Amino acid sequence: MSTAEEDRTSRRQAWCVAHLLRHAPDHVVVDMIGRLDEPTRKYLCRDEWLSASTVTLLLRHGGATDRTFIARNPRVVGRPLPGLPGPARYARRRTPPALLPVLRAELGRDPAEEPPATTTELVGLLRRHGRRGPRVPLDILALRHRPDPGALLAEHLREPLPTGAVEALLLAVDLPLEIVHAFLAAPQGPSDGRSWHRPAVRAVRMGRVTHEELVTHVAPAHRTLLLARLPDTAGLRWTLPEQAGMQTAVLRALRPLGDDPRLWAELLRHAPGHRGPLPALVAALTDAAVPEAVDAGAPGPGPDLVRAVRHLTPTAGEPYGGVERELALTSLAVPMDSVAEDIRWVRDCLDRGLLTGQDVIRHKLPACWALDQDHWLGDVDHPDRHDRPAAVLASHAEADRLLALALDEDPEAWWTVARTLPEFAGTLPHLLLRVTEGGSVSGRS
Repeated sequence: MSTAEEDRTSRRQAWCVAHLLRHAPDHVVVDMIGRLDEPTRKYLCRDEWLSASTVTLLLRHGGATDRTFIARNPRVVGRPLPGLPGPARYARRRTPPALLPVLRAELGRDPAEEPPATTTELVGLLRRHGRRGPRVPLDILALRHRPDPGALLAEHLREPLPTGAVEALLLAVDLPLEIVHAFLAAPQGPSDGRSWHRPAVRAVRMGRVTHEELVTHVAPAHRTLLLARLPDTAGLRWTLPEQAGMQTAVLRALRPLGDDPRLWAELLRHAPGHRGPLPALVAALTDAAVPEAVDAGAPGPGPDLVRAVRHLTPTAGEPYGGVERELALTSLAVPMDSVAEDIRWVRDCLDRGLLTGQDVIRHKLPACWALDQDHWLGDVDHPDRHDRPAAVLASHAEADRLLALALDEDPEAWWTVARTLPEFAGTLPHLLLRVTEGGSVSGRS
């Protein structure tokens, strides 16, 4: 039986690892999870705020114990686990009575009778009834049918299914991972309008794919950029942590562009007409080659794409506040008498423009507090309720930049940071400098 001190150590280690995993590439996440001892892994799965991609990788590569603990975690929402929202919520809805006569007329028989609907019949129903969201397609998929995932994908490639039908397939049909990737990479119908993003958001929220896999497979490239900064319209949207995770994955793909304004201008110019995924476009731009698969008749970048690229473009601007700003920066290294007072001070500095989310990541200590927005914005009871989303996203992007610059994609370096972060007393840049230089990382003077 573990002692109280060992238990506290495991809990703190799980807390720090959960924050690091939000910024790590998928293969690093899998590696780091595999290195955790059993108590730390239990506390990580059961008690911590876990990013959507981390949950997906834990479900994919973990065991039954991990799944059980994640299902008991009140901070994991929207995942298809026992007791959590998912397809079961839709399954409890009764089929509208007016729908059955329509389906009976279209099929020429009672949908509940033998034989089950074939893939061709199912696709026909989904095409006709999938243009107003996933609700009616989910009712169709609840009827007797025998779908063939390969045939469904072939029909979708031949003539794209409506967005609502694709979303319903992700919710209700156990599609193989490669089929899910192919659905996300396939072209979408012209009538999808502003709902084009729903299958991608649903795939992440259902635990089917990670944000990094979205960036790898979603096409065309401009839609990947828009997923990092979705237009402000009603309907299914990223939660704030999901948006931060998507931003992290897109920025990782855009990292080869560096801070060269010419390459970013080329990205904005070529993205609307590039039919392939974003990484292929970035590789072509950095190689000074003409991007392949360009649609010559594509329109120029719209306002939503311009806004998304502007949001992702690195900026060097610093807020100006004179002596007050210097005092605010210094206060990040000197905690107040209480946590509540410290939170009030940081929030006030953010509101007055004296501090940004980047400043908190660079100057607040200890580093584990800087990575946890609840320590400088206050506790929330839901992952999408921070009332300073700009500061959260800015701090997330700055942490991404610092960790990528220092650790790249080396699992050993990430693990070194994970082991030393719980007891490190300095700032995050200080810790990363110690790790990259190979010196002591105790953080104690």
